[in-house]
Amino acid sequence: MAANGQRRSRQDEEIPSNPNKKKIKANKNPEKNLLFNLNSCSKSKDLSAALALYDAAVTSNEVRLNQQHFQTLLYLCSAFISDPSLQTVAIERGYQIFDRMVSSGLSLNEATVTSVARLASAKGDGDYAFKIVNDFASVGGTSIPRLRTYAPALLCFCERLEAEKGYEVEEHMDAACIALEEAEISALLKVSAATSRENKVYRYLHKLREYVGCVSEETSKVIEEWFCGEKAGEASGNGIGSHVGMLREAVLRNGGGWHGHGWVGEGKWIVKKGNVSSTGKCLSCSEQLACVDTNEVETQKFVDSLVALAMERKAKMNSSETKVDFSEFQDWLEKHGDYEAIVDGANIGLYQQNFADGGFSLSQLEAVVNELYHKSGDNKWPLILLHKKRVRTLLENPTHRNLVDEWINNGVLYATPPGFNDDWYWLYAAAKLKCLLVTNDEMRDHIFELLGNRFFQKWKERHQVRYTFTKGNLKLEMPPPFSVVIQESEKGSWHVPVASQNNEESSRTWMCISRRSVLDSLKINGKLETSENGDSS
Repeated sequence: MAANGQRRSRQDEEIPSNPNKKKIKANKNPEKNLLFNLNSCSKSKDLSAALALYDAAVTSNEVRLNQQHFQTLLYLCSAFISDPSLQTVAIERGYQIFDRMVSSGLSLNEATVTSVARLASAKGDGDYAFKIVNDFASVGGTSIPRLRTYAPALLCFCERLEAEKGYEVEEHMDAACIALEEAEISALLKVSAATSRENKVYRYLHKLREYVGCVSEETSKVIEEWFCGEKAGEASGNGIGSHVGMLREAVLRNGGGWHGHGWVGEGKWIVKKGNVSSTGKCLSCSEQLACVDTNEVETQKFVDSLVALAMERKAKMNSSETKVDFSEFQDWLEKHGDYEAIVDGANIGLYQQNFADGGFSLSQLEAVVNELYHKSGDNKWPLILLHKKRVRTLLENPTHRNLVDEWINNGVLYATPPGFNDDWYWLYAAAKLKCLLVTNDEMRDHIFELLGNRFFQKWKERHQVRYTFTKGNLKLEMPPPFSVVIQESEKGSWHVPVASQNNEESSRTWMCISRRSVLDSLKINGKLETSENGDSS
């Protein structure tokens, strides 16, 4: 009790007699008080009040302005560059504030540089916007330029039709591993079209294909204006379209949906807007769109990364664990690798088994395996990957033993060894064989993040098969028959999906862009002649 009494008395002594004492003390700190008021102006978008606070602080000489004060003021100025009534004031005062910050010897951070770059861009001074970012980047440090830091200079140059300067900004961004987004790619595409740089237009169409997918209405207008223009009709690939076989090989090597060898065809382009059927057939030109896969180089890097992760795990295994080399599975797959589908056995067997009598459902796994067998055109069995411990348990059950033995003997089941993540096995097999992967696993582990998010999402869209069991009935959700991305065919035609608020794919607008190609030219009396290099359709 005495101790408790002492504890209470000490707490009582620590409680200030005036509960507002701390607040009053904080408010007497002019720097904190100014920052608080500036943040309030920022939240309420009150530029005039913020500038008045700044002027008062400068006049009084009682406040020592720091980086946060200047950062908040510059951000607020840059927020008003689109307001016609305040744009001039925002730019002029923003420059004055920045000059004072520099003369005070304060260091710059990315947020401050971004705000000043925006002010310079609004003034039409792309050179200064680019210079300040370059100067900041050359200093180095923990705060580094981002997309938003470079974007003002790039967009300013593009708007003023200074194409070469816009390309220079892009080169700096590439060197800093900063990926462009739609607004920047669209601006570069537009300035390239406006300055009749057809090869650059081709390049940025492919940038949109790679990084964007569905384009916005605004970007679709830029694309349409280019293809409807006279210069687009003059663009040609210097006879590349006559090498039909080479173009087809390039499309296959790239994973489908594009060849990347340049403009194909001749004459004026025809631009139509329409829809695509549920199977991927363009209803404007009847061309079949592709389900775009990852290209060969990307896929091989993916496979190599998985092998490296498995080897790293082996190196970390302790002495009590039986060391099994991942290469054993690689060798086994080389000998038996004629599969069209890989099955994540644990994911399927444990699906919806979180109830009292739930366990591993071999019947669910069998249903998936049989369905894949019947769906296969050549009646091929899929490959099941299942942990060795799970396989041993199934073999000990007389009810399951015969089926599991049959799968093992027929090369339908591979038991993954202890100490290894079976995810690596089924993912490696699917990537190596370029086949389907049946699993509901979202593959969000940090291990998968190491493989590259953009690539991995594309790979999953093309290869992952999801499934459901409703009242015991299996339903496989196969990959979509076509990809909703910009596509370039071997004939030189283009198909561009336009973003829509409507999620119904059947109602999505597609731009169908085509013109006379060499394939059309080679048709004589309903037949296709062989081109000079021996290629034919």
